[in-house]
Amino acid sequence: MNKLSEMHAFVAVVDTGSISEAARRLGTAKSMVSQRIQQLEKRLGCILLERGRQTRLTESGEVFFRHCTAILADIENAENAVLTSQSSVRGNLRIAAPMAFGMRYLTPILASFAKQYPELSLDVEFDDRRVNLHEEGFDAAVRIGELPDSTLMAKIITPNRHIICASPDYLGAHGTPQLPQDLAQHFALLYVNREPHGMWTLPVNDALESFRVRCRMRTNCGHQLMEGAKAGLGLAILPTFLAAQAIVDGELIEVLEPYAPRGGNISVVYRQSQKGSHKLHALSSFLSAQIGNPPIWDQMLATSSQSRQ
Repeated sequence: MNKLSEMHAFVAVVDTGSISEAARRLGTAKSMVSQRIQQLEKRLGCILLERGRQTRLTESGEVFFRHCTAILADIENAENAVLTSQSSVRGNLRIAAPMAFGMRYLTPILASFAKQYPELSLDVEFDDRRVNLHEEGFDAAVRIGELPDSTLMAKIITPNRHIICASPDYLGAHGTPQLPQDLAQHFALLYVNREPHGMWTLPVNDALESFRVRCRMRTNCGHQLMEGAKAGLGLAILPTFLAAQAIVDGELIEVLEPYAPRGGNISVVYRQSQKGSHKLHALSSFLSAQIGNPPIWDQMLATSSQSRQ
């Protein structure tokens, strides 16, 4: 039993990056966590953590961490195996998600998820910044786009498709671009989290090329980007989860379809130490079932396109 307590303390320190944060997560004293780490290192006869402003793993610590997360996940799976799927999804679950996608689709889905699992308490934060799961105490985050290499685990929910679009009024006044090179003659709306330097990066002949556009509006809000496009301010790159309804309603028209930028995927990411979490498995399964693959918004676009043919 002491070995398991030591493992829990060790994994918590690695996940949070500090002994004090690990103690806060485990609900125990900082001195107790420190004592367990010292006992563990003494028993193993090696240093697992380099102490400093931020605690880091040694080479031996990295090996031990991989085995610890696997062992603790197996223990959680064993406990989950003897519980019903309903009763085992309980406790607290803290989730971070991007603002536009969260407000447009996740709010009703997460409400239904919480209703299905009455013993589960959700803590949801919508913010377009990329939260640090290790340092900020989140259990999971919904991420959109290409995922960088990291120690986090990822479950892909559905593809995220981007399109270039504009209002009928804008295209009537300025013409419809036929090639990416035409963008230099057009106004564009920029999403600063993706295009901080005022350039659009588009796929051309299986390679990525950057194109300068004339900025009419810059924003960090996807909804503002869409409303600017609908108002005829210029071309915009939008995810189809935002633009689909406006396209179906005729408020926006897709252009430069062969050069649509890559959108990556919509994924749920979580720490390695939570690989066996039944709560996270239930969350990702619920999101996959509700959103679909292809996602419900792309299905709506396909149905609308077929009806117009």
